[in-house]
Amino acid sequence: MSTVRQDAWTQDEDLLLAEVVLRYIREGGTQLTAFEEVGKKLSRTSAACGFRWNSYVRKQYATGIELAKKQRKELKKEQSIPQPHVVESNFSSLNNKLYQGDSLTISAVISYLNHLEQLENEYTIIKEENHGLKKQVERLESELKLMAEAKLELESSMNLVEEDYRALIEIMERARKMVVLQDDEKNKKVKFQMDRNGNLERVEK
Repeated sequence: MSTVRQDAWTQDEDLLLAEVVLRYIREGGTQLTAFEEVGKKLSRTSAACGFRWNSYVRKQYATGIELAKKQRKELKKEQSIPQPHVVESNFSSLNNKLYQGDSLTISAVISYLNHLEQLENEYTIIKEENHGLKKQVERLESELKLMAEAKLELESSMNLVEEDYRALIEIMERARKMVVLQDDEKNKKVKFQMDRNGNLERVEK
């Protein structure tokens, strides 16, 4: 019987946990099943995996979770699209229904044409959705590129600000030292002498 681990989680284990959970989200599975799979691989309990995910790892992969959910929706849409062999089967079934015995009925023809029109409308909608998704992907890629460029510019600006800040600190430090030196020079020029009455008086050099 394998020993259940209770030691600290490593970075590789967190990565494995994230990959498995995101895969289950993307494929429409449950997180509980994901925790069980990870637990078997790491010799940990599913409860420990679930606690680790909810308390720490999930916060690190917020963007990945949203992306996995979107991919799950797209997968469901793809699964709802009639497959070619299903459509072909439907056409064969309709062709058979066109004939009753050896005679062709008007009602069967109308039903057949209505079904064809319905299929055409469905494919048009799907085609438009695919086109819209492609445009959305292109837009997101363009935004991502702009964000990457903006990040580089911001990092460059931050570096310049940091350099300016360091230069300013150096100037202020030099100014402070100059003030201290000037005060020292002034103090060196001051002397005291005794007057006729025996009192000390300050005399500049």
